[in-house]
Amino acid sequence: MKVSVIGTGYVGLVSGTCFAEIGHDVTCIDIDPKKIEMLKAGKSPIYEPGLNELLERNIKAGRLHFSLDYDSVKEAKSIFLAVGTPSADDGRADLKYLKAAAIAVAKNIADGAIIVIKSTVPVGTNNELRKLIAENTKKKFQLVNNPEFLKEGSAVEDFMRPDRVIIGHQDEAAMKVMEELYAPLVRQGNPIYGMSNLSAEMSKYAANCFLATKISFINEIARLCDATDADIEEVRKGISSDKRIGGHFLYPGPGYGGSCFPKDVKALIATAEDYGMNLKIVNATEEVNDEQKSYVFSKVVKHYGENLKGKVFAFWGVAFKANTDDVRETAAIAMACKLIGAGATVNIFDPVATENYLHMMSEYKECEGKIKSFENKYDALNGADALITVTEWREFTTPDFSEIKKRLNKPVIFDGRNLYDTKKVQAEGFTYFAIGKKV
Repeated sequence: MKVSVIGTGYVGLVSGTCFAEIGHDVTCIDIDPKKIEMLKAGKSPIYEPGLNELLERNIKAGRLHFSLDYDSVKEAKSIFLAVGTPSADDGRADLKYLKAAAIAVAKNIADGAIIVIKSTVPVGTNNELRKLIAENTKKKFQLVNNPEFLKEGSAVEDFMRPDRVIIGHQDEAAMKVMEELYAPLVRQGNPIYGMSNLSAEMSKYAANCFLATKISFINEIARLCDATDADIEEVRKGISSDKRIGGHFLYPGPGYGGSCFPKDVKALIATAEDYGMNLKIVNATEEVNDEQKSYVFSKVVKHYGENLKGKVFAFWGVAFKANTDDVRETAAIAMACKLIGAGATVNIFDPVATENYLHMMSEYKECEGKIKSFENKYDALNGADALITVTEWREFTTPDFSEIKKRLNKPVIFDGRNLYDTKKVQAEGFTYFAIGKKV
């Protein structure tokens, strides 16, 4: 099937590349000339395990193409809108990029084309876009919602082996085309759910906000464990073994970040407000997460006092999670700002996200000249007063503690990801702080 994908961000690039991998003829379109040239050369602008290999293979096979124009849309049976829907100042999803892409597509589609909203959009967006597209074409078309459920760091695997595929539609013929498109990915029996466009839009937000709520819940319980001397690792095992609860997204940490959860939580809250509702649980999820990003800092202050002038702290990891170079809404931003605001400086090491993080932090003028990056995790410890683990990269999980101790001014670890065994770290002579663990 000929497929066009509008947008080569995280969702568009992974989706387009994976569709090519299962045999479809795919053209990915973007307005950024540098990004398109980079992609034509087989290089991904984002870090995602396995993606570069798929890019190279499918470009070489002639199934995957990249373009600045919309010519491919004229022959495409399915056109995916996968442009960003970032948060506006009021928390609502900003749909200006999506609308611009929809108008451009409308002016180029063939008769009977299926336009697929892959972007995360508020409930009711399909009605707005359907009207907008109809105003810009005389061709017949169907508008489908097909929300993505990709986790950064495992997006290729998630796309190729989906738990489920959700198709929001008004026309059975469009549903059949989408089933044909996804058929190679669900041969193991995982379901394709057809539903209304409105339900598909709501499903995406409900799923992400529920997962964000699980993260905030376990983080709040971890704080209570700190207050009561219970151990969150033991508590997590005790509750996650209950099949009704499960173990996913129940790991305490410095708070969620990335491209999805923060903006989707805000957008669902804003949608509810439009309908005169206050989503108390979702609001609390956001409030707890904002507090959690400062929780490790509060432990630093409790240990050293409020004046951190002259102190140096080494961050291991700055990405919002492992296996990605995404630093959007990462806890490392708030943590660095608070430490620097109290007089400290920060050393950082991350396997892939350093450049993105330094670019992001250049927007925070109060941090200028206060953050230094290193190409080796141990070198980042030189002259530092404490190590702070921020991201759960595998290479941080089994370090040489004697090397850490040798490099630091004093053997202090603030473990923001609960990576280490308490008894082992203490036996090595460290002063150890974690999140909700009995120390």
